[in-house]
Amino acid sequence: MDEPVSVESIAEASEIIDPAFRDSPQYVNEPLSRRLGLTVVLKVETINPIRSFKGRGTDYLLHRLGGQGASYACASAGNFGQGMAYAARKRGCRVTVFCARNASPLKVERMRALGAEVILDGEDFDAAKDAAMRHARSTGATFVEDGALAPIAEGAGTIALELCRMEERLDAILVPLGDGALIVGVGLWLRRASPNTRVIGIAAEGAPAMDLSWRAGHAVATETVSTIADGIAVRVPIDRALEDMRTTVDEVMLVSDEEIVSAMRLLVTDAGLVAEPAGAAGLAAAAKLRDRLKGERVAVIVTGGNIGDAELKRLLAG
Repeated sequence: MDEPVSVESIAEASEIIDPAFRDSPQYVNEPLSRRLGLTVVLKVETINPIRSFKGRGTDYLLHRLGGQGASYACASAGNFGQGMAYAARKRGCRVTVFCARNASPLKVERMRALGAEVILDGEDFDAAKDAAMRHARSTGATFVEDGALAPIAEGAGTIALELCRMEERLDAILVPLGDGALIVGVGLWLRRASPNTRVIGIAAEGAPAMDLSWRAGHAVATETVSTIADGIAVRVPIDRALEDMRTTVDEVMLVSDEEIVSAMRLLVTDAGLVAEPAGAAGLAAAAKLRDRLKGERVAVIVTGGNIGDAELKRLLAG
């Protein structure tokens, strides 16, 4: 499916993807707004069967691919794999998900509960991706790469479509930046519907490959990653996503693990929301940019909430 991401397909996806993932809560959070000195619009993507936004793109992708009983292979830190498992089970398809050996046990358990075969192989996500590609070649399964296929970005872009239904326009949107599918879909829709809205991608300091690549204008891989935000821990960027980002993104920035944990605490205290580290990266950026964004209306996408009790307590306790 080597085709460009399109606003027409984002509009189609908004009508087709599973209702369980559409029309997620979006509202001005007043305690956070007062605390940060800007109008914080939360877009909450954690209240659905897989607790993340990934179900939007995976459901639209498998709709586009079609075919009952097909077999798929992919790599995931956990949330994309859950999305693939949910969409595949719904259509009677099989999916094998490859994860790093240190993947979140909670996410692995949930992928298996949704019917995926999960194989732990490799020291990090990119090594798991290599294993998934080898598996696809040897078995004939269709390899699905998050960030490289237009329908995944188009499904994710429905988040921006929904935000644009609010009466007041956004000055900026803060988007956790992993493989790039989310920010490409969101940025493309906003370029048409709200071109003055600044699209800012948020990467982790311990996984800076996407930030380095954005600044260099070409893919820059890193030797290792070291961050609690596994959902955005990219070591080897995808060329296709970087190319699409050139026309859809205004800025990329980094946040530290400490800033992410602080944002997780704020989401609990001021919004009553549990977010995994990657899911809180947008709010971490809002706090870091509070002086620059003062008085502006800023959307923060809370992208996921898959975190175990023990890890949550450990992080929030400092």
